[in-house]
Amino acid sequence: MIKAGIIGGAGYTAGELIRILLNHPEVEIKFINSSSNAGNKITDVHEGLYGETDLLFTDQLPLDEIDVLFFCTAHGDTKKFIESHNIPEDLKIIDLSMDYRLESDDHDFIYGLPELNRRIICQSKHVANPGCFATCIQLGLLPLAKHLLLNDDVTVNAITGSTGAGVKPGATSHFSWRNNNMSIYKPFCHQHVPEIKQSLKQLQNSFDSDIDFIPYRGDFPRGIFATLVVKCNMELEDVVKLYEDYYSKDSFVFIIDKNIDLKQVVNTNKALIHLEKHGNKLLIVSCIDNLLKGASGQAVHNMNLMFNLEETVGLRLKSSAF
Repeated sequence: MIKAGIIGGAGYTAGELIRILLNHPEVEIKFINSSSNAGNKITDVHEGLYGETDLLFTDQLPLDEIDVLFFCTAHGDTKKFIESHNIPEDLKIIDLSMDYRLESDDHDFIYGLPELNRRIICQSKHVANPGCFATCIQLGLLPLAKHLLLNDDVTVNAITGSTGAGVKPGATSHFSWRNNNMSIYKPFCHQHVPEIKQSLKQLQNSFDSDIDFIPYRGDFPRGIFATLVVKCNMELEDVVKLYEDYYSKDSFVFIIDKNIDLKQVVNTNKALIHLEKHGNKLLIVSCIDNLLKGASGQAVHNMNLMFNLEETVGLRLKSSAF
């Protein structure tokens, strides 16, 4: 059994990660660290887990008793923790924050998008889980970058559920404000754009165009629905074949020949992609669950790869659908 620890156990991504790992046949959760909740039952915070666990939150860190450590911490906190603690040399780490997503000589974390870096993830000790918007958008663009077809600006509009703002209440996550409402935030300057560009340049070194990304806040709890527009002179059937070939060995990405909707992916680790041509413009529709494929599900996918397990173990989840 893989022995796992979790740091930052009270948030939405931690709750989903705990849910998956409790039902993972190859994993035992050894501790869930949360200093503010130490001694409380996990179900006091994650009430959807009633009847599934008797675990308590702890402020202890028995790092020598685990094989893999998940960080579900606020941005900046993982780096602070690693720099201030003695980490066992052979401990595998999966970080769900953005601290190590960008390549740097200062760290050895691998960018954990399996559809891009599967082979190296399998050999890695430290993995940085991608951002949720970044995952959804990259999956819509990777096949084009692979074939050097991104030679103009990319237009992206994407709407995310309120869980993307985290569990701490705020003005833009309050029900009375969010319900029956929409708004944009961080237009053209969202923090996920650099990691998207990094991945695209990994496949197409010549890529230097803009990604004109407008994020929207949606009035639903979970999921990301993105529309991307790029210039492309190829016939639609040829583009579809590029995508099907690129994702032919991937277990969670599916190219769909009719329009898709968000409920098809909510509560799953799937990404659905639909393609259309309108003149010389290619419309790419991509959707994921922000808490699963965009966070905790992808983290478990990475763990499966790092421990040489079949990649779908623990992740065969049914969508909400209706």
